[in-house]
Amino acid sequence: MVNTKVTLSGWTIENPVIPASGTFGYGKEYAELYDINVLGSFSFKGTTLLPRSGNPQPRIADGKVGIINSIGLENPGAEEVIAKKIPEMEEFFHKKVIANVSGSSVEEYAKICEMFSDVEKVGIIEVNVSCPNVKDGGMAFGTKEENVYAIAKAVKEVCGKPIYMKLSPNVTDIASIARVAEEGGADGVCLINTLVGMRIDLKTKKPIIANKIAGYAGRGIFAVALAMVYKVYEAVKIPIIGCGGVESAEDVIEMILAGATAVEVGTANLIDPYRSKTIVEDLPEVMQKYKIQNLKEIIGGAHYGD
Repeated sequence: MVNTKVTLSGWTIENPVIPASGTFGYGKEYAELYDINVLGSFSFKGTTLLPRSGNPQPRIADGKVGIINSIGLENPGAEEVIAKKIPEMEEFFHKKVIANVSGSSVEEYAKICEMFSDVEKVGIIEVNVSCPNVKDGGMAFGTKEENVYAIAKAVKEVCGKPIYMKLSPNVTDIASIARVAEEGGADGVCLINTLVGMRIDLKTKKPIIANKIAGYAGRGIFAVALAMVYKVYEAVKIPIIGCGGVESAEDVIEMILAGATAVEVGTANLIDPYRSKTIVEDLPEVMQKYKIQNLKEIIGGAHYGD
Protein backbone atom coordinates (compact mmCIF):
# COMPACT_ATOMS: atom_id res chain seq x y z
CA MET A 1 0.00 0.00 0.00
CA VAL A 2 1.52 3.33 -1.02
CA ASN A 3 1.66 6.35 1.27
CA THR A 4 0.39 9.58 -0.30
CA LYS A 5 0.57 11.70 2.87
CA VAL A 6 2.75 14.81 2.97
CA THR A 7 3.39 17.40 5.67
CA LEU A 8 3.37 21.18 5.26
CA SER A 9 4.80 23.01 8.29
CA GLY A 10 3.47 20.47 10.76
CA TRP A 11 0.14 20.00 8.95
CA THR A 12 -0.20 16.51 7.51
CA ILE A 13 -2.58 16.11 4.58
CA GLU A 14 -3.84 12.84 3.10
CA ASN A 15 -2.44 13.57 -0.36
CA PRO A 16 -0.56 16.45 -2.01
CA VAL A 17 -3.36 17.51 -4.37
CA ILE A 18 -4.63 21.04 -3.67
CA PRO A 19 -6.88 22.98 -6.07
CA ALA A 20 -5.35 26.43 -6.58
CA SER A 21 -6.87 29.72 -5.53
CA GLY A 22 -9.01 31.33 -8.20
CA THR A 23 -9.94 28.02 -9.81
CA PHE A 24 -12.03 26.44 -7.06
CA GLY A 25 -14.05 29.31 -5.58
CA TYR A 26 -14.92 28.44 -1.99
CA GLY A 27 -15.42 24.79 -2.88
CA LYS A 28 -19.22 24.81 -2.84
CA GLU A 29 -19.84 24.35 -6.57
CA TYR A 30 -17.37 21.47 -6.77
CA ALA A 31 -18.86 19.88 -3.65
CA GLU A 32 -22.13 19.59 -5.57
CA LEU A 33 -20.31 17.39 -8.13
CA TYR A 34 -18.26 15.13 -5.84
CA ASP A 35 -17.07 14.70 -2.26
CA ILE A 36 -14.20 17.19 -2.18
CA ASN A 37 -12.94 15.67 1.08
CA VAL A 38 -10.88 13.35 -1.14
CA LEU A 39 -8.55 16.33 -1.71
CA GLY A 40 -5.55 17.11 0.45
CA SER A 41 -6.98 20.60 0.91
CA PHE A 42 -7.87 23.55 -1.33
CA SER A 43 -6.83 27.18 -1.56
CA PHE A 44 -9.95 29.34 -1.65
CA LYS A 45 -10.60 32.42 -3.76
CA GLY A 46 -8.07 35.23 -3.32
CA THR A 47 -9.16 37.60 -0.55
CA THR A 48 -8.40 41.28 0.00
CA LEU A 49 -9.06 43.43 3.05
CA LEU A 50 -11.96 45.26 1.38
CA PRO A 51 -14.38 43.95 -1.29
CA ARG A 52 -13.24 44.11 -4.92
CA SER A 53 -15.44 44.01 -8.03
CA GLY A 54 -12.60 42.74 -10.20
CA ASN A 55 -11.46 43.81 -13.63
CA PRO A 56 -13.73 44.83 -16.54
CA GLN A 57 -15.03 42.26 -19.05
CA PRO A 58 -13.86 40.46 -21.08
CA ARG A 59 -11.31 38.95 -18.73
CA ILE A 60 -10.83 35.36 -19.96
CA ALA A 61 -9.54 34.24 -23.36
CA ASP A 62 -8.17 31.11 -24.98
CA GLY A 63 -4.39 30.99 -24.68
CA LYS A 64 -4.01 28.13 -27.21
CA VAL A 65 -2.10 25.99 -24.69
CA GLY A 66 -3.81 27.32 -21.58
CA ILE A 67 -5.88 30.39 -20.81
CA ILE A 68 -5.40 34.14 -20.57
CA ASN A 69 -7.16 35.60 -17.54
CA SER A 70 -7.51 38.92 -15.79
CA ILE A 71 -10.08 38.43 -13.04
CA GLY A 72 -8.62 41.07 -10.74
CA LEU A 73 -9.17 39.41 -7.34
CA GLU A 74 -12.95 39.80 -7.33
CA ASN A 75 -14.07 38.92 -3.78
CA PRO A 76 -16.41 40.11 -0.99
CA GLY A 77 -13.61 41.16 1.37
CA ALA A 78 -12.01 39.51 4.40
CA GLU A 79 -14.78 40.22 6.91
CA GLU A 80 -17.47 38.51 4.85
CA VAL A 81 -15.22 35.59 3.96
CA ILE A 82 -14.48 34.97 7.64
CA ALA A 83 -18.06 35.56 8.80
CA LYS A 84 -19.94 33.72 6.03
CA LYS A 85 -17.86 31.82 3.50
CA ILE A 86 -15.69 29.85 5.91
CA PRO A 87 -18.58 28.71 8.12
CA GLU A 88 -20.34 27.50 4.92
CA MET A 89 -17.27 25.40 4.08
CA GLU A 90 -17.76 23.42 7.27
CA GLU A 91 -20.91 21.94 5.76
CA PHE A 92 -19.12 20.18 2.89
CA PHE A 93 -15.38 20.18 3.65
CA HIS A 94 -14.16 18.73 6.93
CA LYS A 95 -10.45 19.51 6.65
CA LYS A 96 -8.49 22.72 7.01
CA VAL A 97 -8.13 25.01 4.01
CA ILE A 98 -5.57 27.44 2.64
CA ALA A 99 -6.45 31.14 2.73
CA ASN A 100 -5.03 33.05 -0.24
CA VAL A 101 -4.69 36.75 0.62
CA SER A 102 -3.51 39.87 -1.15
CA GLY A 103 -2.97 43.53 -0.31
CA SER A 104 -1.94 46.90 -1.70
CA SER A 105 0.51 47.77 1.08
CA VAL A 106 2.67 46.03 3.67
CA GLU A 107 0.26 47.18 6.37
CA GLU A 108 -2.71 45.77 4.48
CA TYR A 109 -1.03 42.39 4.09
CA ALA A 110 -0.28 42.34 7.81
CA LYS A 111 -3.84 43.30 8.74
CA ILE A 112 -5.54 40.63 6.63
CA CYS A 113 -3.12 37.91 7.80
CA GLU A 114 -3.80 38.92 11.38
CA MET A 115 -7.54 38.53 10.72
CA PHE A 116 -7.11 34.99 9.37
CA SER A 117 -4.66 34.04 12.14
CA ASP A 118 -7.50 33.25 14.54
CA VAL A 119 -9.61 31.26 12.05
CA GLU A 120 -9.44 27.59 13.06
CA LYS A 121 -10.49 26.36 9.62
CA VAL A 122 -7.38 27.88 8.02
CA GLY A 123 -4.28 25.68 8.06
CA ILE A 124 -1.95 27.89 6.00
CA ILE A 125 -2.10 31.49 4.80
CA GLU A 126 -0.93 31.83 1.20
CA VAL A 127 0.33 35.38 0.77
CA ASN A 128 -0.10 36.38 -2.85
CA VAL A 129 2.67 38.75 -3.93
CA SER A 130 2.43 37.56 -7.51
CA CYS A 131 -0.84 38.56 -9.16
CA PRO A 132 -0.30 40.30 -12.53
CA ASN A 133 -3.93 41.39 -12.76
CA VAL A 134 -4.22 44.18 -10.21
CA LYS A 135 -2.96 47.73 -10.54
CA ASP A 136 -1.66 47.97 -6.97
CA GLY A 137 -0.06 45.30 -4.84
CA GLY A 138 0.28 41.80 -6.22
CA MET A 139 3.14 41.42 -8.68
CA ALA A 140 4.27 44.99 -8.01
CA PHE A 141 5.42 43.71 -4.61
CA GLY A 142 6.57 40.27 -5.68
CA THR A 143 9.13 41.43 -8.25
CA LYS A 144 11.31 43.22 -5.68
CA GLU A 145 13.30 41.38 -3.02
CA GLU A 146 13.00 44.14 -0.43
CA ASN A 147 9.21 44.14 -0.70
CA VAL A 148 8.88 40.36 -0.38
CA TYR A 149 11.14 40.44 2.68
CA ALA A 150 9.15 43.30 4.25
CA ILE A 151 5.80 41.57 3.72
CA ALA A 152 7.02 38.22 5.05
CA LYS A 153 8.48 39.88 8.13
CA ALA A 154 5.40 42.01 8.78
CA VAL A 155 2.89 39.18 8.51
CA LYS A 156 4.95 36.81 10.67
CA GLU A 157 5.02 39.39 13.44
CA VAL A 158 1.22 39.38 13.72
CA CYS A 159 0.21 35.90 12.54
CA GLY A 160 0.64 32.58 14.31
CA LYS A 161 -0.24 30.41 11.33
CA PRO A 162 2.23 29.13 8.74
CA ILE A 163 2.82 31.71 6.00
CA TYR A 164 3.54 30.61 2.42
CA MET A 165 4.53 33.33 -0.02
CA LYS A 166 3.08 32.81 -3.51
CA LEU A 167 5.77 33.96 -5.92
CA SER A 168 5.70 35.45 -9.40
CA PRO A 169 7.62 33.84 -12.27
CA ASN A 170 7.96 37.25 -13.90
CA VAL A 171 11.32 37.99 -12.28
CA THR A 172 14.96 37.62 -13.22
CA ASP A 173 15.83 35.17 -10.43
CA ILE A 174 12.98 33.49 -8.55
CA ALA A 175 15.46 31.66 -6.30
CA SER A 176 16.68 34.94 -4.83
CA ILE A 177 13.08 36.05 -4.22
CA ALA A 178 12.37 32.77 -2.42
CA ARG A 179 15.51 33.17 -0.35
CA VAL A 180 14.52 36.60 0.97
CA ALA A 181 11.01 35.31 1.70
CA GLU A 182 12.62 32.64 3.90
CA GLU A 183 14.87 35.24 5.53
CA GLY A 184 11.81 37.36 6.27
CA GLY A 185 10.23 34.47 8.16
CA ALA A 186 8.07 32.69 5.58
CA ASP A 187 7.32 29.09 6.53
CA GLY A 188 7.08 28.04 2.88
CA VAL A 189 6.69 29.27 -0.68
CA CYS A 190 4.20 28.54 -3.45
CA LEU A 191 5.25 28.83 -7.08
CA ILE A 192 4.48 29.74 -9.72
CA ASN A 193 1.64 32.13 -10.35
CA THR A 194 0.76 33.06 -13.92
CA LEU A 195 3.14 34.28 -16.57
CA VAL A 196 2.22 37.43 -18.49
CA GLY A 197 0.37 37.03 -21.79
CA MET A 198 -2.21 38.41 -24.19
CA ARG A 199 -4.33 37.62 -27.27
CA ILE A 200 -5.43 39.90 -30.10
CA ASP A 201 -8.74 39.62 -31.97
CA LEU A 202 -7.91 39.61 -35.69
CA LYS A 203 -11.35 40.97 -36.62
CA THR A 204 -11.19 44.03 -34.35
CA LYS A 205 -7.39 44.15 -34.37
CA LYS A 206 -7.50 44.89 -30.64
CA PRO A 207 -6.54 42.95 -27.49
CA ILE A 208 -9.26 40.51 -26.44
CA ILE A 209 -8.85 41.12 -22.71
CA ALA A 210 -10.14 44.49 -21.49
CA ASN A 211 -6.95 45.06 -19.50
CA LYS A 212 -4.95 44.12 -22.62
CA ILE A 213 -2.15 42.31 -20.76
CA ALA A 214 -3.20 39.46 -18.48
CA GLY A 215 -2.02 36.29 -16.74
CA TYR A 216 -1.17 33.20 -18.79
CA ALA A 217 -1.90 29.88 -17.09
CA GLY A 218 -2.43 26.24 -17.96
CA ARG A 219 -0.56 23.37 -19.58
CA GLY A 220 1.78 25.65 -21.50
CA ILE A 221 3.56 26.84 -18.36
CA PHE A 222 4.23 23.43 -16.76
CA ALA A 223 7.85 23.14 -17.90
CA VAL A 224 8.58 26.68 -16.69
CA ALA A 225 7.00 26.00 -13.31
CA LEU A 226 8.90 22.74 -12.92
CA ALA A 227 12.24 24.43 -13.61
CA MET A 228 11.50 27.18 -11.09
CA VAL A 229 10.51 24.69 -8.38
CA TYR A 230 13.78 22.87 -9.09
CA LYS A 231 15.80 26.09 -8.72
CA VAL A 232 14.04 27.21 -5.55
CA TYR A 233 14.47 23.81 -3.88
CA GLU A 234 18.23 24.33 -4.06
CA ALA A 235 17.96 27.85 -2.65
CA VAL A 236 15.76 27.40 0.45
CA LYS A 237 15.12 24.93 3.26
CA ILE A 238 11.40 25.65 3.67
CA PRO A 239 8.65 23.59 1.96
CA ILE A 240 7.50 24.36 -1.57
CA ILE A 241 3.99 24.06 -3.00
CA GLY A 242 4.46 23.65 -6.75
CA CYS A 243 1.88 24.81 -9.28
CA GLY A 244 1.57 25.76 -12.91
CA GLY A 245 0.08 23.60 -15.66
CA VAL A 246 -0.46 20.50 -13.51
CA GLU A 247 -3.01 18.16 -15.13
CA SER A 248 -2.19 14.60 -14.04
CA ALA A 249 -0.83 12.36 -11.31
CA GLU A 250 2.37 12.08 -13.37
CA ASP A 251 2.69 15.88 -13.25
CA VAL A 252 2.30 15.78 -9.47
CA ILE A 253 5.16 13.29 -9.14
CA GLU A 254 7.35 15.36 -11.44
CA MET A 255 6.73 18.41 -9.25
CA ILE A 256 7.61 16.46 -6.11
CA LEU A 257 10.80 15.10 -7.66
CA ALA A 258 11.73 18.69 -8.56
CA GLY A 259 11.33 19.69 -4.91
CA ALA A 260 7.67 20.36 -4.14
CA THR A 261 6.08 18.91 -1.02
CA ALA A 262 2.54 19.49 -2.28
CA VAL A 263 1.07 20.51 -5.63
CA GLU A 264 -1.69 22.91 -6.62
CA VAL A 265 -3.96 22.22 -9.60
CA GLY A 266 -5.31 25.34 -11.29
CA THR A 267 -6.53 25.76 -14.87
CA ALA A 268 -7.23 22.03 -15.22
CA ASN A 269 -10.16 22.46 -12.79
CA LEU A 270 -11.75 24.97 -15.16
CA ILE A 271 -11.40 22.63 -18.12
CA ASP A 272 -12.59 19.53 -16.24
CA PRO A 273 -14.22 20.11 -12.82
CA TYR A 274 -13.42 16.51 -11.82
CA ARG A 275 -9.72 16.80 -12.65
CA SER A 276 -8.39 17.18 -9.09
CA LYS A 277 -10.48 14.19 -7.99
CA THR A 278 -9.14 12.15 -10.90
CA ILE A 279 -5.56 13.04 -10.01
CA VAL A 280 -6.12 11.91 -6.41
CA GLU A 281 -7.61 8.63 -7.61
CA ASP A 282 -4.84 8.01 -10.15
CA LEU A 283 -1.96 8.86 -7.82
CA PRO A 284 -1.57 5.46 -6.02
CA GLU A 285 -1.52 3.54 -9.29
CA VAL A 286 1.01 5.89 -10.85
CA MET A 287 3.17 5.64 -7.73
CA GLN A 288 3.14 1.85 -8.02
CA LYS A 289 3.99 2.07 -11.72
CA TYR A 290 7.16 4.00 -10.90
CA LYS A 291 7.95 1.95 -7.77
CA ILE A 292 7.29 4.80 -5.35
CA GLN A 293 6.05 3.71 -1.92
CA ASN A 294 6.12 6.98 0.01
CA LEU A 295 5.84 10.48 -1.48
CA LYS A 296 7.81 12.05 1.36
CA GLU A 297 10.82 9.96 0.37
CA ILE A 298 11.01 11.36 -3.16
CA ILE A 299 10.71 15.10 -2.41
CA GLY A 300 13.56 16.70 -4.33
CA GLY A 301 14.61 13.28 -5.64
CA ALA A 302 15.68 14.68 -9.01
CA HIS A 303 18.52 16.53 -7.27
CA TYR A 304 20.29 13.48 -5.93
CA GLY A 305 21.73 11.70 -8.97
CA ASP A 306 21.53 7.90 -9.03
